[in-house]
Amino acid sequence: MPGNAGDPDAGNGLPGAVRRRLHPDPMVRRLAGATLVNTVGNGLSLSVAVLFFTRVLGLSAAQLGLGMTAAGLCGVAASVPAGRAADRWGARPVLVVLVVAEAVGTAGYALVHSYPAFVALACGVAAVDRGSAAVRNALYAEVLPPERRVAGRAYLRVVTNIGICLGTAVGAVALQVDTRPVYLAAILADAASFAVVAVLFHRLPAHERPAPTAPQAGGGEPDGRRARRRNPALRDGPFLVVTVLNSVLCLQFAVLEVGVPLWIVQDTEAPRITVAGTLIVNTLLVVALQVRATRGTEDRATAARLCGRAGLLLAASCLVIALAHGLPAVVAALVVLGGVALQSLGEVLGQAGGWALSYDLAGERDHGAYQGVYNAGTAAAMMAGPALVTTAVIGFGPVGWAVLGGVLAAAGLAMGPAVRWAGRRGGSVLPV
Repeated sequence: MPGNAGDPDAGNGLPGAVRRRLHPDPMVRRLAGATLVNTVGNGLSLSVAVLFFTRVLGLSAAQLGLGMTAAGLCGVAASVPAGRAADRWGARPVLVVLVVAEAVGTAGYALVHSYPAFVALACGVAAVDRGSAAVRNALYAEVLPPERRVAGRAYLRVVTNIGICLGTAVGAVALQVDTRPVYLAAILADAASFAVVAVLFHRLPAHERPAPTAPQAGGGEPDGRRARRRNPALRDGPFLVVTVLNSVLCLQFAVLEVGVPLWIVQDTEAPRITVAGTLIVNTLLVVALQVRATRGTEDRATAARLCGRAGLLLAASCLVIALAHGLPAVVAALVVLGGVALQSLGEVLGQAGGWALSYDLAGERDHGAYQGVYNAGTAAAMMAGPALVTTAVIGFGPVGWAVLGGVLAAAGLAMGPAVRWAGRRGGSVLPV
């Protein structure tokens, strides 16, 4: 990629301290701008969503839970076809359409007056949201060279954490005011952020895409149409195994967002403010370490080892968090924060290794198909994780934490054999 010379986005006129924190690659800076706008809106929406749905739309907790579960299923299902659409029409135009649809759908919440309408709209918004996530990852493969993709994604993840924090801070003001007009304004502001993001993505320069995957021998139709209709990622055995193992590692997010807060409040003497402390510790460590954690991930064996270390760190974090049960308040709080610090270290290593493998095992074609399948695995973990953590972990106390730790360690360590299998097969597609 070109350097800063002659680049209008290079940060001229900005204070020196700000320029030093900007990424040297102009394309990553443009992606970071879109990411920041998007995540500020997301942070604002996430902070007020539950109260908006329950107090403004009048939904019960059970109705909200059922609706969001249905929406989660739609999100999982949408990732794969969205990725294939990116391969067919290009990631940038498909992403713009999906983000515009998400802007319209999010604004539509202000017009909802019945439960069926809410469920239908939530399913549509979740579908375009998870679909756009898959296509966005494919876009990174289109616009960033292979050796810079993982580091670029790490930088964008740092921006994501900063944006969500900023949005949440604004959302805290809305929660304090606690009126219907303010909640509506927050939802509409999130919708507006999607519209801005769509414009920013539309303004990205077009990039030449690789030719479609060549038809496999014996595939039938000589023009390759039948081969192009099939999803190569769904026939790539090693890649599917890596996807499943990564989805298991992604259960860590449900642990942090659901498991740890419930554990603190229900099963330890730690003060409730510790919940906020865990989020602060996680955010600070991710911001500080995520880019650094990507070093060396150009080699798939190194990426697999990072996933193995991530699994061990996540297992250790589960065991440490479990030890907080029965301890005095201050000691319990320190133990939980220590466990979350281990989880955060595992998170940055697992994300770096997982990103690298998702791109490396796909090669340089069909990025939409591969990122769609990979994102579907992540979405499935996000959907099933909260219920799994609350029932199988919190419900069984320290034993549940120990079992979860064992599962996470096994998933991380299994990445090595899965990647070696991919190497023996050359990352090839399994025969039909």
